[in-house]
Amino acid sequence: MHVLLLKEPRDGESGPDPYIKELASYGHKATLIPVLTFKFVSLNTLSDTLFRPEKYGGLVFTSPRAVDAVKMCLEDEKIRKVKNLGLNPLGEDTGTAEVLSRVIIEREDTNIPPLFFPCGSIKREVLPTALRDNGVPLETLTVYQTVEHPDLEKNLKNYFTEQGTPASIAFFSPSGVKFCLEVVQRLSGEELCQIKFGAIGPTTEATMTAEGLHVSCVAEKPTAEHLAAAIAKALQ
Repeated sequence: MHVLLLKEPRDGESGPDPYIKELASYGHKATLIPVLTFKFVSLNTLSDTLFRPEKYGGLVFTSPRAVDAVKMCLEDEKIRKVKNLGLNPLGEDTGTAEVLSRVIIEREDTNIPPLFFPCGSIKREVLPTALRDNGVPLETLTVYQTVEHPDLEKNLKNYFTEQGTPASIAFFSPSGVKFCLEVVQRLSGEELCQIKFGAIGPTTEATMTAEGLHVSCVAEKPTAEHLAAAIAKALQ
């Protein structure tokens, strides 16, 4: 069956995207359509912050793009030799802001320098609110802006024209739901109710539900393996 994945290809990886590979193992043909594009901002401020580590109790990452922004600063020609990112993260398997915030709250003393949170322009306030409510100091900085991919509607129209309505569509972020849903509804028409909609996690699921979609499956963890298993089960 045909599965439409509304996500960007993995950066810097050779071979097929892991989501396409995992779905193929179940006999399904997956197609990626990029939904978002990113613009990095405030990199000078970010560089200044990174080289004042004594002011902060740690770094908090919740997106690959924030990691990319930090890498860009550390790979600047003038400071390349100073340090490498080489971090040993905690909480990488948490999957949601709610769970990650609990990990941080349980681990950190409130009497520490503020944690530094480089983030995107579109974010939920779950983690910052939870940390502040529990006395864990936090400083945030927007280091990238999320906007709709310029070719999104054209690519979606081409997909539906060439391959028809897919058996399943997976969303990977609330932003993806915001930018894609109206076009998907228009292109699928009366066949919308036949599509099995999948979500990468509970946050995306909540956004889909709020928009009136019936969510057929949610990945147990935000990985290609878990999402593919969930979609395959829904398509049985």
